[in-house]
Amino acid sequence: MAELVAIVNENRQFFEDFLDHIREAGYANPHAFVAEPSDEKALHVIARFLNRSSGAALFDGLGRPYANATARWYFLAWLLRDAPAQRLRPLVEQAPGATMEARRAYLLNEVRKYVAPLFPNNESWSWAAISEVMLARLEGSRRSLKGTLFEAIVRRSVKTVLDENSIDLKISPNEVRILDETYDVRISGPSRSILIPIKTRETMGGGHAMLFTRDIHKAITVAESNGYRCLPVIIAESWGGNLKSLKCETYIYIQANPNQVTVIEPVLIDRLRELLSVFQDLAKV
Repeated sequence: MAELVAIVNENRQFFEDFLDHIREAGYANPHAFVAEPSDEKALHVIARFLNRSSGAALFDGLGRPYANATARWYFLAWLLRDAPAQRLRPLVEQAPGATMEARRAYLLNEVRKYVAPLFPNNESWSWAAISEVMLARLEGSRRSLKGTLFEAIVRRSVKTVLDENSIDLKISPNEVRILDETYDVRISGPSRSILIPIKTRETMGGGHAMLFTRDIHKAITVAESNGYRCLPVIIAESWGGNLKSLKCETYIYIQANPNQVTVIEPVLIDRLRELLSVFQDLAKV
């Protein structure tokens, strides 16, 4: 959580850039802008901000800067207490406007009109309030991004080991769903496949530890009962689960904080090299 708070604090510069923008448009504060009675004027201010260029950066849940157009779209959606990727993105295509920016501006203005009476106080539009919204959004972003990040790392690491040893296996480009369980990577041979669920946790306490362990066992059970070999990759700084209780022949457990990406990847490659015989066997007809 401390790392996310640090990212939010870095994003304050972007909030300050937004303040400069609305002050240039004649508004004293964000609340004055949100409460703007003129659709035409508010839409113009939103459109100009979406196309604004400045040195301010908005960082995602992993501390990476968004592209400028994405940053401005995301920031205004967060400011207005909405979710740009999960909820608004499907609506953009249906909004009026000749360009993507015009449709986004229209949709954001509609959201502005809806939320304005819900948050009638200046305090609701202060940095203190907006930073809390941003923290919640970035926490969700971080979970999603980390899942995608480790999928890519595992695929890349498996490919490295296979190429080193000239083993001809196919690595799925996308996750695979078996019943209600999702597997991040599938490695396929001529007649059999290995499914890799990637499970990561930064901290392990209380009920979260139990759920984490249950998820690992469920992933293994569903894979094995449907004719697949399961190779779970577990990355956790501390895990109270019993490795010997895992009902699979192979697994990889890396005792590290998932944030230590540069440390984890070389360790993962080494652990995969230790499973060379598994991949060689999979490649047999």
